Amino acid sequence: MASCYFYMAFVPIYIAILGGTIVIDYFAGIYIEKHIGEKRKWLLIISLISNITVLFVFKYYNFFIDNINGLFNLDSADSSLPYLSILLPIGLSFHTFQAMSYTIEVYRGTQKAEKHFGIYALYVMFYPQLVAGPIERPQNILHQFHEHKKFNYQNLSSGLKLMAWGLFKKVVIADRLASIVNEVYSNPTNYTSLPLIITTFFFTIQIYCDFSGYSDIAIGAAKTMGFDLMKNFNRPYAAQTISDFWNRWHISLSSWFKDYLYIPLGGNRVKIPRLYFNLMIVFIISGFWHGANWTFIIWGTIHGFYLIVALLTKEFREKISIKLGFNKWPRVLNLANIFITFILVSFAWIFFRATTIHDALYIAKNAIMGLPHDLLSVLKNDNLQRLNLLYLGNDMISFTLLIFPILILQIIQFLQHKLKRGNILASQPVFIRMTGYSVLILSIILFGKFGSLNFIYFQF
Repeated sequence: MASCYFYMAFVPIYIAILGGTIVIDYFAGIYIEKHIGEKRKWLLIISLISNITVLFVFKYYNFFIDNINGLFNLDSADSSLPYLSILLPIGLSFHTFQAMSYTIEVYRGTQKAEKHFGIYALYVMFYPQLVAGPIERPQNILHQFHEHKKFNYQNLSSGLKLMAWGLFKKVVIADRLASIVNEVYSNPTNYTSLPLIITTFFFTIQIYCDFSGYSDIAIGAAKTMGFDLMKNFNRPYAAQTISDFWNRWHISLSSWFKDYLYIPLGGNRVKIPRLYFNLMIVFIISGFWHGANWTFIIWGTIHGFYLIVALLTKEFREKISIKLGFNKWPRVLNLANIFITFILVSFAWIFFRATTIHDALYIAKNAIMGLPHDLLSVLKNDNLQRLNLLYLGNDMISFTLLIFPILILQIIQFLQHKLKRGNILASQPVFIRMTGYSVLILSIILFGKFGSLNFIYFQF
C-alpha cells in the first residue's frame, strides 16, 4: 500500500496501468510454471508483449510517429499521423524490465512462480527502487519479501548513512553542477571551446553523482527496513576500458542486457562479424531504452563502436605497449588507460545530454577546434575573459564550491577502494565518526541546492 501511494503521488490513474501489467505477469508466471512445450513459450510471449506494448505507447509512440511524419513529409494536420498527449509514467522503463526479468526467469526454470499476489506486486513496485532502480532480479529480492523483518539498529544506521551519502552526491555536487550544465547545454552556440569542455566534464560528474546518489538513497532506504538491493555502481570512472566501464556503471541494467539480450543472441560464442553485430545491437537498444530521441541512440552506438574498435585493435595495442616499454610501468599504463577511458566516456555523454543532434555536433566540433584560441585567452592578463572562459562567469569562490566537493568525493571513493570498506568511518573512534557524520550533514544543509531538480533518470 505504501508503494501504491508512492507511485500515485505522480499521476494517480497510472496505477491502473501498472496494476494491469502486474496481473498479467502474475498469472503468466503461474501458468508458465504449470505448462510445458509451446504453451509456456506463448505465455511468455504474451507477458513480454503486454509489457513492451505499454512501454511503446507511453515512451516511443510519439517518437515513431514524428519520424514517420518527417520521412513521408506528412506536415499538414489532415495528412499527418496523430500524436498522443500523455505523460510518461515515472520509472516505466525500470519496472517494465524488472517485471520482464521475472517471467523470463520462471520460463527458464531458474525461479519458481510467486503464488502470493501481494508479494509479486511488491516485487514490481517496491517503492525505494520503483522509479530508477536498481533493476532487481527475482532471485535476489522475492524471497526477502517472505521473510519476517524485525527492527535492526545496524540496518537502520547503515541505511541512513548510505542515504545521507547519496543525498550529498545529489544536492551538493550534482544539483550545483546542474545549474551550469543546463545553461550551457540549453544554448551551446553561445559558448566556445573551453566552456564546452568544462561543462561536459561537469555533466560527466553530475550524471554519476545524480544517478549513483539516487541508487545510494534507494539501497539505503531498503536497508533501513532490512532489505538488500544489488549494488548499482562501482567507481565507473576508475575503469581502464569501455568494457570495464559497463561492468561498473548502472550494473543492474548492463547485466540485464547481458543476460537477456547479449547472451541469447550468442554472446561472444559466435563468429567475429556476428560478435560485432551482437555488441552493436545491444548498445543501440540500450541507448533507445534511455530515451525516445536520436541522441540516445547515437550515444549507445558510440559505445558499441568503442567496444568493436577495442576488439579490432587489441593485438596491435598490446604490441605497441610492449615496444614502447609501457608494460614495465604498469601503474603509469593503468592511469593512462583510466584517463583515455574517461575522455571517451565524457565525449559520448555529449550526445546523451544534448537536446538535439545539431547541438551535440556543435559541442563536439567546437570543443576541439577552438581550444588553442581559448587557452591563449586564459593565459593573457584579462580577468574578465578568464572568468568567462575558465570559471564560466562564476567568481573564484563560487567555482571552488563546485570543484571542492568533487575532490572530496574522489578522495573518499579512493579510500573506500583501498580500505575495501563502504563506510571508511566505521572502524574509527566514536569522536571521529560523529565528527565525520556531522560534517556530512552540515555540508548537505549549508551547501546543498534544494529545489525542483528531479533525478535525471526519473525521465526514463
